[in-house]
Amino acid sequence: MTHPGIAVEQAPRLPRQRWQAGRLRYLLPMMIVSVAVDHGHANAQWKPEKNVEIIVGTGAGGGQDKTARTLNRLLVDKRLVEVPVTVVNKPGGGGAVGWSYLNQHAGDGHYLEIANTTLLTNQIIGHSALSYNDVTPIAMLLSESVALSVRQESPLRNGKDLVERLKKDVSSVSASIGSSVGGPNHIAFALIAKAAGGDPRKLKTVVFQGGGEAITATLGGHVDLISSAANNVLPFIAAGKMRVLGISAPQRLGGVLANVPTWKEQGIDVHITNWRMLAGPKGMTAPQIAYWDSVFAKLTKTDEWKKELDTNVFENTYMSSDGSRRYLKSEFDQFRAALAEVGLAK
Repeated sequence: MTHPGIAVEQAPRLPRQRWQAGRLRYLLPMMIVSVAVDHGHANAQWKPEKNVEIIVGTGAGGGQDKTARTLNRLLVDKRLVEVPVTVVNKPGGGGAVGWSYLNQHAGDGHYLEIANTTLLTNQIIGHSALSYNDVTPIAMLLSESVALSVRQESPLRNGKDLVERLKKDVSSVSASIGSSVGGPNHIAFALIAKAAGGDPRKLKTVVFQGGGEAITATLGGHVDLISSAANNVLPFIAAGKMRVLGISAPQRLGGVLANVPTWKEQGIDVHITNWRMLAGPKGMTAPQIAYWDSVFAKLTKTDEWKKELDTNVFENTYMSSDGSRRYLKSEFDQFRAALAEVGLAK
């Protein structure tokens, strides 16, 4: 509204393009801040804020337990994590108790579990509905060969003696095989029995909660032999209390096992290995996985870890989370074929 006699000067009207440019100059810093905040949220770093548990699905003294305690020591001594780390044993059900405990903490990166091939084989033989897709692969750590060993007083002097016994009566030889049937320890024994002409389904196998109990039973003469990870029997071989009949490796191992022949050298073409890895519960986030990828990439490069592998005749097969997931799919297919061959696949 204008009044008579009063001149009113109208403000000049800016062209639309200049107005939009000015508005953009005002909004651009706000947009940059917003994008930066969103990007930072999407790539937010994660690190543990409380005690980390390394779960072992077997009893104390076995191979998985030893690996867990080595990881525990290195994580703390090398200050690769800033919180306490503890090992928690949850034996039972061929590993089922441990996996159930792990997945009670879905999405929580403070819980990790030592896994071996039973993660795959228990599903294949129908002992567990748990799939490798139900956990989060974190790191493949190492591989190890299977050794068939007897106490020093055993009448089985070598692999040939065992094959002859199995050929005559496959049920005449009893074996301890650790925490569950269907794993590499069982498969190795079953494939040797089949190669000898026996029915592997008639094998006399005794399952224990862990490698420690299985070794005790063998040393006590309660079973004829133990089929186990090679490193589990190393102290007893060195002490002269046990001897190894054969190794399921592609070539001879080193150390105190340097003179032990492979099964292939003894006319039995059996090559099978076990491995150990770390898995987290289902639903872990990308930042949680990235954190542990970084930690275990560093750990596996330490001189102490390399010495651990050499001392225990382990093979260094470290893989990151992504590599481990792909490897599990390949291993699942191979174990399914092997277990079908010996009549154990469902």
